Amino acid sequence: MQTTDHSLYVPISVTAIADDELQALRRRIADSGALGRSPIYLQLLDYLLTCALEGRQPKEFEIAVDVLGRDSSFDVSRDSVVRVYVHQLRKRLDKYFVKIDPQCAYRLSIPKGQYTVSALRAPASDDSSTKSVTTDTSLADTTDAATPRNRTWSYILATLVVILLLTNIWQWRQTRTTIPDSAVSQALAHPLWQSLMDDDLPVLIVMGDYYIFGEIDESGRVTRMVRDFFINSRQDLAELFMQDNTLQTYFRDLDMSYMPEGSASALLQVAPIVAATGKRVNVRMMSRITTADLRSNHVIYIGYISAMDRLNNMYFPTSGLLPGRTYDELYDREQQIFYTSDAGLPEQGQPFRDLALLATWAAANGNRFILVSGTRDAGLMHAANVVADANQLRHLEESMGTESNTTDLGYEALFEVYGIDRMNFDAGLLYHQPLDPDGIWHR
Repeated sequence: MQTTDHSLYVPISVTAIADDELQALRRRIADSGALGRSPIYLQLLDYLLTCALEGRQPKEFEIAVDVLGRDSSFDVSRDSVVRVYVHQLRKRLDKYFVKIDPQCAYRLSIPKGQYTVSALRAPASDDSSTKSVTTDTSLADTTDAATPRNRTWSYILATLVVILLLTNIWQWRQTRTTIPDSAVSQALAHPLWQSLMDDDLPVLIVMGDYYIFGEIDESGRVTRMVRDFFINSRQDLAELFMQDNTLQTYFRDLDMSYMPEGSASALLQVAPIVAATGKRVNVRMMSRITTADLRSNHVIYIGYISAMDRLNNMYFPTSGLLPGRTYDELYDREQQIFYTSDAGLPEQGQPFRDLALLATWAAANGNRFILVSGTRDAGLMHAANVVADANQLRHLEESMGTESNTTDLGYEALFEVYGIDRMNFDAGLLYHQPLDPDGIWHR
C-alpha cells in the first residue's frame, strides 16, 4: 500500500474548491477505477462530500443506514463495517493521488478517526512533488481453527449445498444422453450459439452465487449466517480481517455460498443447448472463479446482476447501463433514467415488474461471453427463455435491427418482465444497444 505525505500541501475547506473543479475531480477519480469494482466506495465518497459541503460530519450510524443499507437495529459497538469501508476509501483516495493523478491541483483525503472529506491544495512553487512511503503486506491465512461443533455445522451446510448442485448436474447430464429435440437444434443453429462452436475452447458456465460467512458469539459458536454484498469470496473476508483483525472475534469463514432458486431453473433451460455443442463443459460458482478461468473458456454467466462480481469490470464500462442506487435498479446513461424492479417487494399472489438482462460480446483472445441475468428470479428466468429459444432470439434481433447471419454478435438487451410469485408471465423490450468489444478490452 502507498500512503501520501501531504506536508507540501496546504489544507483548505472543500467549499473553497470551485464546484465545477470539484465535480471534475470527482469524475476523474470515479473513471480511473481507483475506487475498485464495488459501487459502494463512490457512493460513500459522494455522501461524505455532500456532508462536507453542508458543513456537517455524519455519525457512524448515519453512514451505515444511508450508504450501506443497514437498518435501525445496526449496532456501531459490535459492527465495524463503517470504519472498515471508510478506512478502505481513505487508502484508495491516497492511491489515486499518488499513482494516477500526482500533479492534481487539489487532493481529497479522509482524516484518520473522522467521517469527513478534507481538501489539500498544491503549493504554489514548482516543486510540488509528493513523497510516498511504500509498505508491502502479504495476505495471511486468517481462517481460525473451528471448534468441533462449528466444524460439524459447516460440514452439514456444505453437504446440503453440494447435494443441491449435484442434483442440478445430474439433471443436466441426463439431457446429454438424449438426442437434441427440434427446439434445442434450432437454438443451437442460431449464430449466438454457433459462435461457441468454431474452436476447441471449452465452455464454462458460471453460476452467480452469494458467499456467506458466520457470525459467532463469545463462545465461538456460529449464531447466524451473514450475507454482505461487498464480501464475495473467502479472499474478500480475509482481506477484511487484514484491515481490522478485531473482526475475527465476531465473524468466521464457513467456506460456503448459496445460489437463488431462479438460477437453477435458468441453468436447466440453458444446459441442454450447451450439452448439444459437444464441447467440454464445466460449471463453477462465481465465488470460485479466477481471472484465468475467464480468459481460457467461452463463458456463460447465469445469475442475478448483483452476483456478477468479476464480470462487472468487463461488462459495465462499455455498457450503456450502470448499477443503480440498489441492486434492483439499472441506470440508462444516455436517457439518464432508472429502470427499477419491484420483484423483491410484492406479497404472495401480487403482480410485480422485474428486469431481465441479456448480453453477448467477444473477448480479446477469441472466447465469448454470454450474460444471462436479471435482478430477481422472474427476470433471470425470462433471460434464459430468450437465449434458449431461436424464435425469441430472432425476434429480439429484428427489434434491434441486428443481422442474425453473422457470428460476430455484440449487443445487450434489457426487458421489463411481468410476473407473480417469482414466475415470469410476459415481458417487453425496454432497452438495447450494440456492444463494442474494443470498448471493453482497449479502453
